[in-house]
Amino acid sequence: MISDESNATRPVSRGVAGVFPSQSLTAAIDDGWVTVDDGEVPSSSIQPASIDLRLSDRAFRLRCSFLPDDFAVADRMRPLVIDELDLSAGAVLEPNRPYLIPLREGLALPDHVRAKANPKSSTGRLDVFTRVITDGSDRFDEVTAGYRGGLYLEVVPLSFAILVKADQALNQLRLIAGQAALGGDDLAQLHQEDPILFRCGRPVAGHELAGDGIFLSLDLHGDQRRRVGYRAKRHTPRLNFAGVATHDVETYWDRVFAEEGSRIVLDPERFYLLLSEESVRIPPDLAAEMTAFDPTSGELRTHYAGFFDPGFGYSRNGSLAGSRAALEVRAHDVPFMIEHGQRVCKLTFERMLAPPDKLYGADVNSNYQGQTNTLGKHFRRDGTVGPSRNRSGEKSVGDQLGLFSS
Repeated sequence: MISDESNATRPVSRGVAGVFPSQSLTAAIDDGWVTVDDGEVPSSSIQPASIDLRLSDRAFRLRCSFLPDDFAVADRMRPLVIDELDLSAGAVLEPNRPYLIPLREGLALPDHVRAKANPKSSTGRLDVFTRVITDGSDRFDEVTAGYRGGLYLEVVPLSFAILVKADQALNQLRLIAGQAALGGDDLAQLHQEDPILFRCGRPVAGHELAGDGIFLSLDLHGDQRRRVGYRAKRHTPRLNFAGVATHDVETYWDRVFAEEGSRIVLDPERFYLLLSEESVRIPPDLAAEMTAFDPTSGELRTHYAGFFDPGFGYSRNGSLAGSRAALEVRAHDVPFMIEHGQRVCKLTFERMLAPPDKLYGADVNSNYQGQTNTLGKHFRRDGTVGPSRNRSGEKSVGDQLGLFSS
């Protein structure tokens, strides 16, 4: 078991708290805490603070979503299955239908280690809703300490029909020991000493922090033409999840322009990609997660992919003053107006067990670092949508990207 504190890559004995960095994830895999049905986890699946989870070769189309509660997932889903799909050669997942896909990876955790899942950034930007289900659980995406069993992924494409194939990764998993959350006082001190939130290239004032996290607000000034983002089109052709930079933007997205007063009105149940006004900088010893700012309002959902890895918006030489966040936004029920500077979500922070041996960005060939455009890696680049200057105050060059984990 991973308990030798003298080994810097295995610092997860009882009483130690933090998110597993990449080297500890490798050790956890070696020691059997992460199990696989095909022999090994590819090294490319190990990110700075998470593991990519791969689809198996079967998918089940369901009549509805569910939670297993006290039952095994396989038993609970059996009466809900409408059809079974073979993913070995690829299959199309249709919009607004729930699918359940067993994952290659499973877990055999000790009783002091838990896990948390989230969609990958590229998944969220395609408006594909995913969440992990485990045996005997009444919660999505949260894996209890000591869990031993399989992992299942619920997948619901919401805007586009998606062609997926076995061994592709739509989501990711963090391993966490103890209580790793960073409190408000510690966060304020950290920001004062080593800023984590910037606006126009300058650190924001400490009073703008959100207690136990930091607020992110919308940038609806846009560029000189008032372009602020994109809205997903309806009734589009299928989208190949494996196709990087192969899809035409105009086929799948409408451009969104701000009205006078730097505001837009969201159409109900339509998916938007917008930018944050602020830039975020995640130092090597922290990981972050996006959470809803006011989940009680019921009018607006502002994220689908929420992990920020160590190194996001960070450079070792200090040249990068954060990266902006792409905000995945959907209004419910009625048209809903949003304005420039409106707070829509919050980032919370957790300590790492140790700085990872590879950071988000160049170390892992991340797709999204230094962002000026919200679109995911699947689309051909045809120019930026956003302000004419990036958040570090420099002129935007080409069509750089940056958001969340890759």
